[in-house]
Amino acid sequence: MEKVLPKEFYSRKTTIVAKELLGKTIVRKLGDIRLEGKIVETEAYGGKDDPASHAYRGITERNKVMFGEPGHTYVYFTYGNHWCLNFVAHEPSKPGAVLIRAIEPTTGIEYMKKFRSVSSLENLCNGPGKLTKALKIDNKLNGLDITKEGELYVVNTEEKTFEIGVSTRVGIRRGRNKFWRFFIKGNLFVSRVN
Repeated sequence: MEKVLPKEFYSRKTTIVAKELLGKTIVRKLGDIRLEGKIVETEAYGGKDDPASHAYRGITERNKVMFGEPGHTYVYFTYGNHWCLNFVAHEPSKPGAVLIRAIEPTTGIEYMKKFRSVSSLENLCNGPGKLTKALKIDNKLNGLDITKEGELYVVNTEEKTFEIGVSTRVGIRRGRNKFWRFFIKGNLFVSRVN
């Protein structure tokens, strides 16, 4: 029996959840197809304390999920060409979400390659837009409860020892003083950052 991460896991400080998601397994079910990958890179986004966050200016129709129940998805379209997958994670009465930046594919790899039209394993899910294409994630999954088995959820997998790297977040103009990007050091599936 899989141990799906419960709501309590996500109901904590966003930066803590972002770090602790590393090494966990994301599961995507498409009918009989099962896709899985180990989370290897994340970024935390807060509220009014974080000018890089969608929640910085307050609640809107687009970002309202970030203010809602922890343990739900926040999926949005960016740069006019790809979806980004976030997990709502925050303390009570504070908005926040964790962007899933990269995963190491482990199950259903041939399907992921087909969905992305690529053959390179290391290039398959090493970026937020790449992993959503590989896992067939779009706005239909926005607001989905990931604390129970369904179309998408995260399971607690066997703890492996790894070192966590920390840096500023990628592709932002404001909030560069926050070192809220976390990744598994030395993992080949972490996104390429200039």
